[in-house]
Amino acid sequence: FCPRMQEGEQTGQEVTEGQDMQPDALCGMTRESQRKLKGVGCALGIFSTLMVYGFVQESIMTANWGPDVKISSLFLVMCNRITSMSIAIIAILIRRETMKPVAPFQSYLVIAFSNMMATTCQYEALRYVSFPTQTLGKTAKMIPVMIWGTFLTKKVYKVKDYIVAGAVTVGTTCFLLLGPVGARKIKEGGEVATDTTSTVIGMLIMVMYLGFDGFTSTWQEKLFKSLDVSTWNQMLYVGFLSTIITSFGQLGAPVPKWDPTLYTYILALSLSAAVAQIFILITIKEFGALLFATVMTTRQFLSILLSCIIFLHPLTWGQWLGTTLVFGALYYKTFAGGGGGKKKNSNVEHQAVPQDDKDVPMVQTNADKTEAEEPAK
Repeated sequence: FCPRMQEGEQTGQEVTEGQDMQPDALCGMTRESQRKLKGVGCALGIFSTLMVYGFVQESIMTANWGPDVKISSLFLVMCNRITSMSIAIIAILIRRETMKPVAPFQSYLVIAFSNMMATTCQYEALRYVSFPTQTLGKTAKMIPVMIWGTFLTKKVYKVKDYIVAGAVTVGTTCFLLLGPVGARKIKEGGEVATDTTSTVIGMLIMVMYLGFDGFTSTWQEKLFKSLDVSTWNQMLYVGFLSTIITSFGQLGAPVPKWDPTLYTYILALSLSAAVAQIFILITIKEFGALLFATVMTTRQFLSILLSCIIFLHPLTWGQWLGTTLVFGALYYKTFAGGGGGKKKNSNVEHQAVPQDDKDVPMVQTNADKTEAEEPAK
């Protein structure tokens, strides 16, 4: 982007409406055009990184990597956390922030454990249910978030929030009851089969995922709301503690033998998750929660569509109806919340960290919340 635009952002100078529409002499683009281009770039960044994340996630968990080879979900989480921790260290060194823990160590530990469990359940569920089922099921996370929020932070939600949560629940139920939801497996010789015998196990794992993920989001907001903890500091210590926890969980478990394709997928999984976090933070800082939620909801739908095409998951009309109901409710929630533009004093450097692809991790700034996330007055 134009040097003058960057200089203005760094100095914090106000840009008037007239100046906003004047072309910059160095690149011939108005500031408004530059901002739109930046928004498109951020959206494409989130789309590309998280769709790669979804593709390699399904590829790793459903492919046949050899006789008696089972990819450990804890091993994948450990690789992800090592990568995100490394990126956090680089960012802290560049920004010259403190490496010391800012919050109490037990605060990082609680978040690290619950987030590690949520991500592990997310991966493990793909052994028992299809990727579209897993992705659509994760949209129901607002229900446990509302439950945890009521008990932990004493939030009072609006009737609109309960209507949206109800619509998502009905849509997800239609998806589960009106078509196949079993996991896709690749057997030896390349034969593709759908496992329908262990769907109940997959559903129970998804319920565990929703519980841990909802707790993580609520507890994260509760602990860091009044603390001056930077994004990168959270990433560093949550990643560090998650790495230690998953390392203990991996004791005695075999590490997958060297397979160039497998480890390329694992590297792509870790890098795409980490880079996606950067695009997410930039999007929220520059454009607010509205654009972010819209992009993430659209990305979820496209991921389901892509998975149906590439991995051959046929959906029935009832499942498409349920999917439409779920995403219709999510779009209504996004746009009914209003706002979402860039606001003064928006403190994006001190907020909940989106971990992996926990899908629509409604990361909030102190000054920029959607109406749907705020308690009723």
